[in-house]
Amino acid sequence: MTNEDDDGTLGRYLLLLINLSDPGKSNLDPTGKHVASQGSVAWLGLKSGEIKKWDNMYLQRLLGITTLSGLALQGSVAQGTAQTGTCRHTTVAILGGGMAGIIAAQALHNQSISDFVIVEYQDRIGGRVNHTAFGQKADGTPYVVELGAYWVQGAGGTNGPVNPIWTLAQKYNLTTALSDFTSVQTYDHTGAVDYTYLFDEYNAASDKVSEIGSNILKDNLQDMNIRQAMALGGWKPKVDDMAAQAVDWLRGDVESASPVGESSFGFSTSAGAFTFGQFGPNNFLVTDPRGYSAIIEGEAATYLKRNDTRLLLNTQVTNISYSDTGVTVHNRDGTCITADYALCTFSLGVLQNQAVAFNPELPMWKRTAIQKFTMGTYTKIFMQFNEAFWPADSQNLLYASPDRRGYYPSFQSLDAPGFLEGSNILFVTVLAEEAYRVERLSDEETQTEIMAVLRQMFPGTRIPEPTAFFYPRWNKAEWAYGSYSNWPLGTSLEMHQNLRANTSRLWFAGEATSSQYFGFLHGAWFEGREAGAQIAGLIQGHCTNVTGEEECGGRKYHETLAGTTPSTAYTVENGWPGGLPY
Repeated sequence: MTNEDDDGTLGRYLLLLINLSDPGKSNLDPTGKHVASQGSVAWLGLKSGEIKKWDNMYLQRLLGITTLSGLALQGSVAQGTAQTGTCRHTTVAILGGGMAGIIAAQALHNQSISDFVIVEYQDRIGGRVNHTAFGQKADGTPYVVELGAYWVQGAGGTNGPVNPIWTLAQKYNLTTALSDFTSVQTYDHTGAVDYTYLFDEYNAASDKVSEIGSNILKDNLQDMNIRQAMALGGWKPKVDDMAAQAVDWLRGDVESASPVGESSFGFSTSAGAFTFGQFGPNNFLVTDPRGYSAIIEGEAATYLKRNDTRLLLNTQVTNISYSDTGVTVHNRDGTCITADYALCTFSLGVLQNQAVAFNPELPMWKRTAIQKFTMGTYTKIFMQFNEAFWPADSQNLLYASPDRRGYYPSFQSLDAPGFLEGSNILFVTVLAEEAYRVERLSDEETQTEIMAVLRQMFPGTRIPEPTAFFYPRWNKAEWAYGSYSNWPLGTSLEMHQNLRANTSRLWFAGEATSSQYFGFLHGAWFEGREAGAQIAGLIQGHCTNVTGEEECGGRKYHETLAGTTPSTAYTVENGWPGGLPY
């Protein structure tokens, strides 16, 4: 493959090449198709309309492009290669450049530790805070939409602490719009049907059982799932009452990206209280053209220089060897890194899918904790139309399928006032099994299904095909394998502590390791800060625990965790005659 056009007219593509440095355009090829951010190729459109790949390093040499998202595009380890057999050494290897990894490195920097390396799979930092260019404005430039985290959740409080993500949003002048989740219009397969009264019934039941949720943890009561708890409050939707099932999905499944029958009521209640009760009730959707990751890039820029060799992008970790004396990280490109300590900020999905090998194998208590928790999938499917055919006065449209719970139920308008006005962009959300299903479909198949739903919702309205259509496939992304974590029924705090505990000099952090803010971006912020501070304390020989933990050094873990019923309780009095069968 050559690096020139057949006629040598390279200049006509300079604008497109320059756009490679724009984070809002890095995930689309010129046809509007999504390109996985592997960082190894760029895409150019030729006069004939064909597409061909150019090596990114060639483009950088050609144009002097050395950064993506304002930070160094350093796609290989600066020293240590498979050919020489030597490894680059650092004090701390931070594996993953999402919120947790970037904030952990900042915590090290704040403790005057500068000898660290951040290793990131993608060609950008931010992790699951990931945006893309989408559609087209009147001037021909694209909009920017968020594929992963979209909201600053928990803001607007007056008496408590401020959410650190909201603080960063204000620090970097992030453009946001207040989401009103009470602004809902309801539909079924016959068109607009008002069943908003069901929200009142749901809320009344939720109020009745809120104390039960808090008492589960406070009084050490047996947990239950969200569906069971809501039934105690009087919310028991019939399996064939599809309007009630749609409301149940919107109010129950969405927060955890998992079915209500799987989620712990006790820990879901506490997570909601810690976030919305402590920080404030508001959710702000990010509309900033720089993308939500601007706050992560901004924090990284406080300690990383341009072209900083401590940031290694396009580097896939394949194997981690750890011991009481250090950690060795092996990468797919044949390079390796040795470190006194390593912090693994990979998503729970990456750990569950064994995308990285550990040597020695992680201990049973650690592997059990990894598999006990669940990784939810929250898939947003974006559509732009040449006109907005939906109500302008509502942010949310809820659809009740006649026969399938969770079948393209929630549509949200980005054309609403204060958002991307005039964009004619609508997105629909699917979760869990439905998200897995649409990942297996082609874009064309998914679009056909959604258009059939929209035409049911708006009978008699001429609805055109979308001019732009896109959605991510989170479970096929080797660096994510899902959207965010969830706390399942039957999983204790001690089991969660095993998830966050270190194994020798290998540490773990991320939203999944946050007991109070799991599933939230601020959970990753808190966990990154805490792990970075604790590792700094170990290096410097003093205790640095920002959350007031009594023990210094390694984190506590539980090699064996007991259940709720001792073997001596399997008796006739408890309805179990004859003892255990083994």
